[in-house]
Amino acid sequence: MLNLTLPPFEYNLGKQNGMPVIFDVIRRKYVALTPEEWVRQHVIHYLIEKKQYPRTWIAVEKEIDLYGLKRRFDIVCYDKKSEPYLIVECKAPTVALSQSVFDQVFRYNLVLAAPYVAITNGVTHYCGQLNEDRTFSFLPDFPSF
Repeated sequence: MLNLTLPPFEYNLGKQNGMPVIFDVIRRKYVALTPEEWVRQHVIHYLIEKKQYPRTWIAVEKEIDLYGLKRRFDIVCYDKKSEPYLIVECKAPTVALSQSVFDQVFRYNLVLAAPYVAITNGVTHYCGQLNEDRTFSFLPDFPSF
């Protein structure tokens, strides 16, 4: 897998049907180890280990209804009131973080209404806060819990 700018973490790899898999501590199962999953797992561990998010308050790859369309977000962290706090859209390291990636995560956030939004390809990360006046302020890093 490609080197990312997120810190390394301890992980468990395996094989299922001849394909590489990685253990997801949130979903508590092995999942296919794709380039996007490699990024997703790095972000999950970064949020837990460095940003102090409780793992029980993180949801991964859950389906949402976006105005009648079924969509699946990558990572949502919840606050102490069980409200969405941070949504993270993960892409493979080879995928450029373009306006369309921002558009995708902001569409999901129309339903979720999280105050913090982030996109990452594991190499580059953009995170920001939605302000009350509907503007977006970039942050230097993911917010701490």
